[in-house]
Amino acid sequence: MSLEIRPAYASDHAAIARIIVPTIRAGETYALDPQLSEADAVAYWTGTDRETFVAEQDGRLLGTYYLRANQAGGGSHVANCGFMTGEAAAGRGLGRAMGEHALDRARARGFSAMQFNFVVSTNNRAVRLWQSLGFDVVGRLPSAFRHPGLGAVDALVMFRAL
Repeated sequence: MSLEIRPAYASDHAAIARIIVPTIRAGETYALDPQLSEADAVAYWTGTDRETFVAEQDGRLLGTYYLRANQAGGGSHVANCGFMTGEAAAGRGLGRAMGEHALDRARARGFSAMQFNFVVSTNNRAVRLWQSLGFDVVGRLPSAFRHPGLGAVDALVMFRAL
């Protein structure tokens, strides 16, 4: 059966938690408190300031992303997203499918660009994916992220016009 990317519903929250909480707890790729409660993690991911989507195959949620304006006011024409996939979906093209969906959705909403504010430089899979989808590294924040195993590592600002 094919992959479907659709808006998330409240009934998806438990499945979303199963995807995002382990990533948050690992503390390797997101600048979120690793001790964030499950309820607070889901509330953050599905906040009212963003559209949240899920990637589903054969009735199983494999990944999720959100889309929002990067800033208010004068910066509201630039989109921002967050992406997470379940461990079982790693390396299967799910991130690319969600990334392409996000770019299309951002264009449909009238955004003229997309920016990732804080891509952990050691998240090689994400950096390669975003570069393959046309994002450029436009900034480097030296030692901005405390990686639990590697210590202080850089964070990248990535950008592309739509």
